Amino acid sequence: MDIYQHKTGIKWVMAVLGLSVIVGTLLYTDYLAKRLVERESKLIHLYARALENAAKNVGTDNDMTFLMEEIIQANVSIPVILADEKGNPISDKNVEYPKEWKESIRIEFLKTQIHEMSEQHPPIKVEFYGIVNFIYYKNSYLLTLLRYYPYVQLGAIMLLIIVGYAAFSYSRKSEQNRVWVGLAKETAHQLGTPLSSLMAISEYFKEEASTRSNPMVSELAKDVERLEIITQRFAQIGLEGKLESVVVRDILEPQIRYLQARTSNKIEYSFQDTTNGARAKLNASLIGWVIENICKNAIDAMEGRGKLRLVLQSEGHQVHLDITDTGKGMNKKTIQSIFKPGYTTKKRGWGLGLTLVKRIMEEYHQGKVVVLKSEPGVGTTFRLSWTKVIG
Repeated sequence: MDIYQHKTGIKWVMAVLGLSVIVGTLLYTDYLAKRLVERESKLIHLYARALENAAKNVGTDNDMTFLMEEIIQANVSIPVILADEKGNPISDKNVEYPKEWKESIRIEFLKTQIHEMSEQHPPIKVEFYGIVNFIYYKNSYLLTLLRYYPYVQLGAIMLLIIVGYAAFSYSRKSEQNRVWVGLAKETAHQLGTPLSSLMAISEYFKEEASTRSNPMVSELAKDVERLEIITQRFAQIGLEGKLESVVVRDILEPQIRYLQARTSNKIEYSFQDTTNGARAKLNASLIGWVIENICKNAIDAMEGRGKLRLVLQSEGHQVHLDITDTGKGMNKKTIQSIFKPGYTTKKRGWGLGLTLVKRIMEEYHQGKVVVLKSEPGVGTTFRLSWTKVIG
């Protein structure tokens, strides 16, 4: 199975599995928390009933607070407060506060705790010789930890996944860069030998009197020059510091003329410049490659017949080149995939042209290439953007 072609489906499967683990963890933890809540509630009710029974058996009411402490001494985790009918605290257990607090401050604090406890659980009514009191309680610290534990656990897992994914992506991108650079330089190297021979042959024909005036010799020289430019493009892949501040129009016009001379006369070209000589840092050879790739794709989409319109414009600190064709257009799904390596709609295509365009624009020129708009049966507009050089 071609994993790359099915990577979207694989991502969805992994996402569903991950979501299932998360939901399963939350549900199981919620189940445990509910069981623990029930257990704590039963324990407090048991304390209340035991307190009532113990009070009735004692026969006197000398020290009800002491009696309560003795009855519920086994409780070492559940915060409990015994209060009268008016909500005034009588005694407490497992409620944390500084021991050096004054009695008045302690009473006020316990009243706020009673309010919080009543929001979590309804108070339990107990009677001592006709005197009605209430037991207030809230979830133990252990139960609170149990409720928050899955979120902490999932947060740690997500952080690990993010760090791992970032490291993997960086490693994969670095590997892809090495492959791209290595392939480009090897291609330039392989083209070097036959190109040298062709240059020598072209020069020979230029010097020979019998062939000097032949128009084919002139065309051969142009194609040899073109091959030399292509070789330079491959050689420059991976090199840094090769950008120069140039007038963008001056880079585009020769490229358009070259394409126009070598494509069908049924393709109507138009070029409009509204930038008044705007400059940007470009590598002329590589940008020529970008223009050529997009324009050839546009010509293929128009099947050799239509209008190809190029508009150079300035907007703020950006210089934009919009390339519009009257071809087949694309749907949203195709637009999302066209810059991915290996994606092509052509029977004999390699799916690397637009990938290379994106790489040259974004990684070498810190620019941007997007499909500005596209409509099936109407056409497509690509936008290339560079940062304008001021001054």
